[in-house]
Amino acid sequence: MDNQFHIPVSLKQLITANQAFHHRIVPVEKRENNVIFRTDAENLSELEQELQILLGYDVKLEKETSTTLQSYLSLNYRQTTTAETEELNYKNNFLQQLLQTAKDYGSSDIHLEPYEDRCRVRLRLDGKLKEQFSISSTEYPQIINQIKIQAGLDISQKRLSQDGRITVKSALEDFDIRVSTLPTLHGEKIVLRILKRDAEEVSLTDLGFTEKELSLYMEGIKKPNGIILLSGPTGSGKTTTLYGTLKILNQETTNILTIEDPIEYTLAGVNQVQLKEDIGFDFPAALRTFLRQDPDIIMVGEIRDEKTATMAIKAALTGHLVLSTIHTNSAWSTISRLIDMGIPSYLISSTLNLSVAQRLVRKLCNNCKQAAAIKEAALPEGFKVPVEMTEHFLPVGCPTCFHTGYQGRKAIYEIVPITKSLEPSIRQNEAEIDSYFLEKNLSTLKTNAIRMIISGETSIEEVYSLLNNEN
Repeated sequence: MDNQFHIPVSLKQLITANQAFHHRIVPVEKRENNVIFRTDAENLSELEQELQILLGYDVKLEKETSTTLQSYLSLNYRQTTTAETEELNYKNNFLQQLLQTAKDYGSSDIHLEPYEDRCRVRLRLDGKLKEQFSISSTEYPQIINQIKIQAGLDISQKRLSQDGRITVKSALEDFDIRVSTLPTLHGEKIVLRILKRDAEEVSLTDLGFTEKELSLYMEGIKKPNGIILLSGPTGSGKTTTLYGTLKILNQETTNILTIEDPIEYTLAGVNQVQLKEDIGFDFPAALRTFLRQDPDIIMVGEIRDEKTATMAIKAALTGHLVLSTIHTNSAWSTISRLIDMGIPSYLISSTLNLSVAQRLVRKLCNNCKQAAAIKEAALPEGFKVPVEMTEHFLPVGCPTCFHTGYQGRKAIYEIVPITKSLEPSIRQNEAEIDSYFLEKNLSTLKTNAIRMIISGETSIEEVYSLLNNEN
């Protein structure tokens, strides 16, 4: 990213993205009596008068070339389709503007963080956090209270963490926000998770499966009973994959029940249940009830402990298809995790249909990526460079990708179908099954990461952790 065109957050937030693009202006300096903007407009005096009326403070314009101005705009602002001409006013409409801005940008999370002299607001875009606004310490408590009131939280409770939910209704769409508060040294930190409402647009064919992986996955989910487990870190797209699966399995003839925390998507025809641990309605309790609801397919948000795993196994043994997630580093290490939870290996081999691991990887921007020769210093120690990897591509940054070098993300998968030939390995809790992957010609997260580097879809730095020889 080129720091030459970087604008400090305190200046950048003086105008909205639509104001910047509409008037072709960027703030570059704040003086005692006015704010200096640069523009490529022709009639400076006329635009100055218009901006002073619109923004409510003295404006001084300086002439800039169109090329340089465009670099400022594309690096610091993201243009949206939302009609937005109001100034961001913290006391009146800051929260509404913040939520809408995050949604328009495609952000997954909003972080509001208090520090000694100021409070910052960061948005998670394509998996990376970026500072978007700065709030004074005096205004921050009022904004926090607005959020807590809308989420139904206790504004007087500042010493304990709280969780809530906000439903946002706009002219374009409705969406839900999951709210989590955390007491810190200088006040309450709040994280807002933007939840997608509709799963109808989710399609397994668009997520990142290769043709062979999709065939293996479809074969596994079509079985009438058994367990399918997806593993990966938080934010790796596991829930999206699960809902793409439910969309395929959702038929008039099947009864599908889900227990989630929180409910991230809604899908017509699926009975979705929200976890409520504070009243004892946890995953095991929900599963016990589900088994009395004549289900065909059960989706469990996450297998966290032995009780949940045992109930999932029981549901699979009694003729149900169970879908769930688990936190492990690879598809095969899921087996060890279940054994560590106390599940007998013979039950794992007889009920587990598929073990899937996935990661979300940022894709390089096709407009600015640059080819470069492979250098050992850019790779993990001991990594053996495949013969076909003669070059790799670097993220550069341009107006199209907002100078990040990346545009969009895709999932990469590691799928292990559990067959009879794997039973001895499961019973002995073997750490590796490299020979099985070679025999069945299965791709691992590492081989899929290498494939994306060779094809120029992503960079070495983006998948560096997957290239380690331990993966």
